[in-house]
Amino acid sequence: MADECFRHPRLAEIYDPLDLDRSDLDAYVRMTEEFGARRVLDIGCGTGVLALLLADRGIEVVGVDPAGASIDVARGKPGSERVRWICGDATALPPLRVDLATMTANVAQAVADPQAWQQTLRGTYDALRPGGHLVFETRDPARRAWEEWKPETSYSVTEIPGVGTVESWVQLMEVRGPLVTFRWTYVFAADGQVLTSDSTLRFRERHEVEADLVSHGYVMEDVRDAPDRPGREFVFLARRPRGSQV
Repeated sequence: MADECFRHPRLAEIYDPLDLDRSDLDAYVRMTEEFGARRVLDIGCGTGVLALLLADRGIEVVGVDPAGASIDVARGKPGSERVRWICGDATALPPLRVDLATMTANVAQAVADPQAWQQTLRGTYDALRPGGHLVFETRDPARRAWEEWKPETSYSVTEIPGVGTVESWVQLMEVRGPLVTFRWTYVFAADGQVLTSDSTLRFRERHEVEADLVSHGYVMEDVRDAPDRPGREFVFLARRPRGSQV
């Protein structure tokens, strides 16, 4: 199930205004060009920022996300008719043959359940054409990013047109092995409503991710650095073998 910040209509509406800097997506746009991809599957597309960036470049995009409220926001954006939107996940996709599948930001880590993760990799593999690529990022556990998730460093006040002033902050709730749980709090000045959203991410080691990919038939091509967070993340590039059966 999607986190509250993605599936609650009021929180989905403010997701983009609270995260205006999406320079993290520039690398994915460049890799789309690098691989010559004309058909892209954006897994965990959220409010559709990457999907629409690619559609604006004439690429055929399928955006899939389990949060209906986020999909509704995406559908309300200019140019959204050029994207095929699916409310669901990569474990139950319709027949597809895409050149590239992506999981941006925290999407891969948000698939915290081991069985769901394996099913996601399998479903994505089936959606790729032979020779197609899967690209996604995960945070390096050694950098212990969760230690920075504190109210005093994350607190912000944002004025959002049509919504009003929104206060927000994040608080670390629990670290249990590779699982890290944190809570975002949102306060709407217009009516005083307070909403919270709990999230759990799985911090996988690089060798663990590579082993999972290989076990599902992928060929590992590269592990790159994330340009927007140098030294803090792994960007995995894997490929469905060209000779694999369709």
